[in-house]
Amino acid sequence: MKLAWIIMTVLLVCAVVYLGQQQTSGENSTHRLADSMQRKLDHIRENGALVHPDQTPTVLTEEEVNDYFADGRVKLPQGVKRVTMQGKPGVVDAFINVDFDELRAGQGSSNPLLSIFSGRHDVQLVADAAGRGGQGRVQVRAVSIDSVEVPRVALEFFVQKFITPKYPDIGLDSRFQLPSRIDLATVGYHRLTLTQK
Repeated sequence: MKLAWIIMTVLLVCAVVYLGQQQTSGENSTHRLADSMQRKLDHIRENGALVHPDQTPTVLTEEEVNDYFADGRVKLPQGVKRVTMQGKPGVVDAFINVDFDELRAGQGSSNPLLSIFSGRHDVQLVADAAGRGGQGRVQVRAVSIDSVEVPRVALEFFVQKFITPKYPDIGLDSRFQLPSRIDLATVGYHRLTLTQK
């Protein structure tokens, strides 16, 4: 299963629920927090395989998630160089360094709306994110490139032209099935709480 996001939907809920399936080897890691997150992801996967999973919530901290990314345990999409996340109730801020030329992989466009999506830049994405009843939902509120907000129409066009063809279920408003019998995913201050059922 592929990581359920790409540049316009790099969000904590999506990332966390698919991280364990996109990991690289971290056996010799010096990233203590990434190791802690890996243990929690292993627990979620094993607990989800049980007939009656333990419903005690599993809490993933922002520090664990960011260290997991920093340690290279997530296979990032082509062109995405670095990812860090911050959580607050129901909202995720993702800070991403992106090489748009690499992300677009030679697909050009003469449309002037897409001219802002070229070169290497720092991107901030703000989105509402939650999961309930085994379904996750991510709604992108805003995207800024080098601190300049991207007009919604340009963002929609970019997603339609470069993201949706590769990932048909991904957009500015994405819904997806949560894995491992996760029933509830709640973004809070600097943490994501997952409950299985």
